[in-house]
Amino acid sequence: MTARRGLRLGFFTRLLDEGSAAERYRLALEQIRHAEAQGFDSAWVAQHHFHADEGGLPSPFVFLAQVAALTRRIRIGTGIVTLPMELPIRVAEDAAVLDLISGGRLELGVGSGGNPEAFAAFGLQDADRRRIFSGKLDELVSALEGASLRGGDSVYPAHPGLRQRLWYATFSVDGARAAGQLGAGLLLSRTQPRPKDAPEASLADIQDPMVDAYLAALPRGIAPRILASRSVFVADRRDDALRLAEAGLRRFDARLVALGRVAEAPRTLEEIIRRQDSHIGTVEEVAASLQADRVLDRATELAVQVHSIDPPHAFTLRSIELVATGVAPALGWEAGGLQPATIAAEEIPAQ
Repeated sequence: MTARRGLRLGFFTRLLDEGSAAERYRLALEQIRHAEAQGFDSAWVAQHHFHADEGGLPSPFVFLAQVAALTRRIRIGTGIVTLPMELPIRVAEDAAVLDLISGGRLELGVGSGGNPEAFAAFGLQDADRRRIFSGKLDELVSALEGASLRGGDSVYPAHPGLRQRLWYATFSVDGARAAGQLGAGLLLSRTQPRPKDAPEASLADIQDPMVDAYLAALPRGIAPRILASRSVFVADRRDDALRLAEAGLRRFDARLVALGRVAEAPRTLEEIIRRQDSHIGTVEEVAASLQADRVLDRATELAVQVHSIDPPHAFTLRSIELVATGVAPALGWEAGGLQPATIAAEEIPAQ
């Protein structure tokens, strides 16, 4: 990757810190505030239903409303709202209200994702997720654009500007092409399953064709928006980074084996790091690792997340600092310039 100006920097959290749900939310709020203080451009949260080990947040708009109240500048994004399990009109209404009270800082990411078991709880079939997503995406776009709904009403408050801040998450070339045709931003995952015929493919081997399809499908005059999420954990010392990474990555690898997503086999830490597409180490090591990621040459935004390392909170805060002061500048990013802020104890009560 060649360093370039204009790259935006995001912090992504799945809210997986150790502790109760309330503690997870408190720590994630602190991490986002810290990211803003370090100049990050955006903060993104993932929505997950039921499965606390994969994601700790079923209600992203509620959580992001609190983020908006405790921050001043950082943009706030859903990465993603699992649209098949939602009523598109309500998504449009919640998004419009949140965007207005946050001063126009919302980035609305949607996708078809979610655990197969969660679909059943919502009375849906996992096999139908793409068809359901496509239909609900059409409804959401119409609602955002102010189209007349059944019965003649339209979404209030009207907020058509959100249509230009819609993002589409996908694992496929077809999905990337659809995102381009829609004029939406493209959300790329931190990792993806490898094709059976190419088990050793790199993440760039999989995502480069997706970027090609997206760019080719974009309507003339629409600027590309490509966010590449990446697993990034930076520490002051390499041995600290690897020690903490081993605990988290092996825990996550065991979960993948239990779910049948990967075969059980003895694996070195280096193999697990490679399989999970993680960037781990000191500032210099992580910067070099990310510079080798071809996808970032065309991304407009890099969003870093500590998952699936999931280190203790203090190490997450330090990683945020090291990304902002060392890693991201090496990739061409320039800080937003906000002065550091602290979280008062009375603002976020300890649990």
